[in-house]
Amino acid sequence: MTDTPETAAAPALASLSFEAAMGELETIVRRLESGDVSLEESVALYERGHALRGHCEARLAAAQARIEQVSLGADGRPAGTTPFGES
Repeated sequence: MTDTPETAAAPALASLSFEAAMGELETIVRRLESGDVSLEESVALYERGHALRGHCEARLAAAQARIEQVSLGADGRPAGTTPFGES
């Protein structure tokens, strides 16, 4: 498979923020939808897009886990709240 200048210089996934990965993914989608890329380049873009999607899903899952960890107390109930009517 032939690397295009853009995919050859693409940053490593681990170094990308969620926002940067989403931006790159949006660019890939636009290029694929344009129909102006060769079959080989389309496959390379699709592969990169698939990897970016997985990276974004992992970043979201990690963020959700962090939020849940902060939001829940030791008993598994939301921290800092008490049931209605209790003081």
